[in-house]
Amino acid sequence: MKKIDFKKELSHLYKPSVKSVEKVTVPGMNFLMIDGEGDPNTSQEFQDAIEALYSVSYALKFMVKKGSMEIDYGVMPLEGLWWSDDMSVFSVDCKDAWKWTLMIMQPDFIKLAMVEDAIEKVRAKKNPVSLPKLRFALFEEGEAAQIMHIGPFSEEGPTIEKVQAFIEESGKERRGKHHEIYLSDIRRADPAKWKTVIRQPYS
Repeated sequence: MKKIDFKKELSHLYKPSVKSVEKVTVPGMNFLMIDGEGDPNTSQEFQDAIEALYSVSYALKFMVKKGSMEIDYGVMPLEGLWWSDDMSVFSVDCKDAWKWTLMIMQPDFIKLAMVEDAIEKVRAKKNPVSLPKLRFALFEEGEAAQIMHIGPFSEEGPTIEKVQAFIEESGKERRGKHHEIYLSDIRRADPAKWKTVIRQPYS
C-alpha cells in the first residue's frame, strides 16, 4: 500500500519558518469548506463545522485506503479564513462580527463524486448538523507571506503585524483574507506550544 505524507510533501506551505516571514506561491488546491460567522470561542456553529469537516475528511481517507487506490494518507490540518464586512473593525474586540471559512485540503485524486459518496456515508452514520453546509471547491491563493506562530491564539497579534509589515516593506498590498492553519490538537497540546501558520496573500 502506498503511503503519502502531504504535510511533508507540501512542507513549504505547512511548515514555514518560526523566525522570519517567507514568501510563498500557493497553488490552487481542493478543499472541503464550510462558511460561518461569530466568535469562534463561543459559537456552536464553529464547533459543528469542525465536526462535519473532519467526519467527511476521514470518511474519504478510509474510502481511498480500502478502495482500489490503496493509498494511505494523513488527513490534513484544519485551516481558517477570517474577515469581516468592515475590515476596519476586524479585531479581537469585535469577534461577534467575524466571518470565517473553515476548510481541510483534499488530495488531487479526491473527486466530487467521492466527496458526495463520503457525505452520504457520514449522513447515514451520524449526520452532523453542519453537513448540509459543506462544499467541495478549488481555492486559489497565489502569492502570499507566511510565518509560524508558536503559542496561544490570543498572542498572535505581534506575529500578524510582522507579516503585514513584511508585505508593506516589500511594496505590496494585502489582498484576500487572513489565513490560519492549525497544526496542533488544541484539545491536548499545551497552549504555549500550539503551532499555527499565519498567512496573508498580497499583490
